[in-house]
This record gives sequence, structure tokens and C-alpha cells, in this order.
Amino acid sequence: MPNNIVHFQVLADDLGRCRRFYERVFGWRFSPWGPPDFYMIQTGPDDSPGIHGSLAKRHHPLHASGAFGFECTISVDDVDAIARAVEANGGKLVFPKTEIPAVGELIQFQDTEGNAVSAMRYFDS
Repeated sequence: MPNNIVHFQVLADDLGRCRRFYERVFGWRFSPWGPPDFYMIQTGPDDSPGIHGSLAKRHHPLHASGAFGFECTISVDDVDAIARAVEANGGKLVFPKTEIPAVGELIQFQDTEGNAVSAMRYFDS
């Protein structure tokens, strides 16, 4: 059995603000599902929906560093454009664009809820 990640969850203090951030920066779609304050996330188009995700209300305080467990890396076409969109939509760049030789270009940021996230443009193989 492979050990693939099959689900991710974004925790937020302000669900509306968090939704707007990810909709505007990455074009993700959100659908209410199940209990109150819970949304399913579709990160890609219908023919390639990406990993299964959810958005939920945060029930425990966020650690001061923004780290609270797993950190996701989102594959993007242009890290500079994503960095501008992050800042324009209330996020905060915490690690500027860095090249990882033979891999790609990486930025790290905090979303509007203080969650640590990375975005990477992978070099073609």
C-alpha cells in the first residue's frame, strides 16, 4: 500500500477571509459539506481535481510561528505572480523566492489565518 497523502485540511479563524484568499490566489473552489463551518476544497478542474482537501474552523490556538503540523507545498507556474497575489490578498511572505538547484523555485508564506504554506515552480525534467 503506498503512503500517499490523500487529504489536507486548512484550519481558519475566519472562514470567509480564508476562502477568499485561496479563491483569489490559487483559484480553488469551496463547497459546504457536513457540519457547520466545514467546506470541501477542489484545487483543480473536474478532469484533474487534485488532492482531496477541506477548510474547517480552527478550534485550538495557532502556534506563534505559524507551524501547526504538516506544511503543504502548492505547485505553481509562476512563483513571482503567486507572491504578489499572496500579499495583495492579505497573506505575508516569510521566505523570499529561492532556487533549489535542479528542482525549482520556492516561496513560503503565511495565509490570512497564519498557516505556513509553500509554493514551488518545478523545473522541467
